[in-house]
Amino acid sequence: MRVILLGPPGAGKGTQAVRLVERWGVPHISTGDILRANVREGTPLGQEAKRYMDAGDLVPDDVIVGMVGDRLAEPDAATGFLLDGFPRTVPQARALEALVNERDTPIDVVLRLVVDQDDVVARLTGRRTCAECGRIFHVDTDPPSQPGRCDDCGGDIVQRDDDREEVVLNRLEVHRTQTAPLEDFYFERGVLRDISAVGSVDEVTDRAVAVLTEYDAPADGGDAA
Repeated sequence: MRVILLGPPGAGKGTQAVRLVERWGVPHISTGDILRANVREGTPLGQEAKRYMDAGDLVPDDVIVGMVGDRLAEPDAATGFLLDGFPRTVPQARALEALVNERDTPIDVVLRLVVDQDDVVARLTGRRTCAECGRIFHVDTDPPSQPGRCDDCGGDIVQRDDDREEVVLNRLEVHRTQTAPLEDFYFERGVLRDISAVGSVDEVTDRAVAVLTEYDAPADGGDAA
């Protein structure tokens, strides 16, 4: 099972990724994690990426694609993977397509989590984070027992700058601009599938599993994984 997970900030990609990789036993591959690991380990690609990061520049696509290619070549990705946060642009998607096709491991499905902008704004602007331990609360769906205080450590609960409405709206516009062509790219290849990201975490997981099970069904018609 080779899956790409798409969706706007606040759609719940991280939560669903954890559940799906546990079910299918494939690695959750995040470009952020890969980048940090390469920089920390001082790999040649990591050293090159660090030069750009230290200068405040974006890491070029060819460096990111190289890191992703190295990660997909590791043994635990032999039977599948879930990509989260990559690709973000059509050039990255084309580079990934060339990479996986060369290895005869094409992408099975691109799963897009669909949620209205108003719902995303409410999710993100309602988030509050403990300044001490980092636990995340929500003013409506998961408030702390004592207003302004973390249930775990008693630390101050704050709203992060990137959860303020003007920042959230800008992030959503950037996402829309970047991903609309990317979604068209995968739609044209017949691998884009949409699921609603509205409802409980379990409900969204059930929808994702239903779609992915179609692609994971054995050729002889037996039970899917």
